[in-house]
Amino acid sequence: MSIVPTTRLGKLEFYESHIDPWEAGPTKIGLTAAQVTALATLTAQARAAYNAAEAARQASKAATLSFYERVRAMHSGPGAGSDMIELIKNYAETTDNAQVYVDAQIPAPATPGVTPPPGTPFEFTVGLLQNGAVELKWKCNNPSGTSGTIYEVKRRIGSAASAPFTFVGATGVRAFTDETIPGGSSPCTYQVTAVRSTARGNPAQFTVSFGIGGGAGASGAGGNFAITGVSGEDGTQVKLAA
Repeated sequence: MSIVPTTRLGKLEFYESHIDPWEAGPTKIGLTAAQVTALATLTAQARAAYNAAEAARQASKAATLSFYERVRAMHSGPGAGSDMIELIKNYAETTDNAQVYVDAQIPAPATPGVTPPPGTPFEFTVGLLQNGAVELKWKCNNPSGTSGTIYEVKRRIGSAASAPFTFVGATGVRAFTDETIPGGSSPCTYQVTAVRSTARGNPAQFTVSFGIGGGAGASGAGGNFAITGVSGEDGTQVKLAA
């Protein structure tokens, strides 16, 4: 283990604590008085340098804090830079004069962009639950930075393309369970539209046919009531739930 500490301040304090006993009897420990005196001088010089360095550090810290405070007052103080910039902007707006920004050499506010409408649902998954309800899931790519999108679900029963769609519910997630299908309804065409405030995305449609089949589904006489076919419109991707 080292006798002398490894830090600079530790070394200084070590020699400061040993100067007096070494000066009291240098020859008893194999040293000369001249050697101890020379070391005492070097130690005193090191202490003076340390004190000067500490004073400089404190002065630097105080100067840095003063600089920060001056910058804060310059920019954020009452009536200072930030407030003056707001006055320039307000003046440009109230006078409807874009030249104000040019003269002040500050950028004019950017023209607000129009947020695109919600996306179109795609990659539907359709499943039939044990109670006969239809479970719908889908994906939808909405514009970045938007929130509050809900999905409006409508349903049309029968194969008549002219028949109107009926609203069956809305959901804030990309899934919906239709528990209100009347018995014997086949086919059912679903229309799902993403809605955000007054903006509406393009609707996506797909048609589900029901019947008696051997696949998973609600139990019925003579077999299992099942989804016997699913078709998408305009390239809509639809798959049956596993």
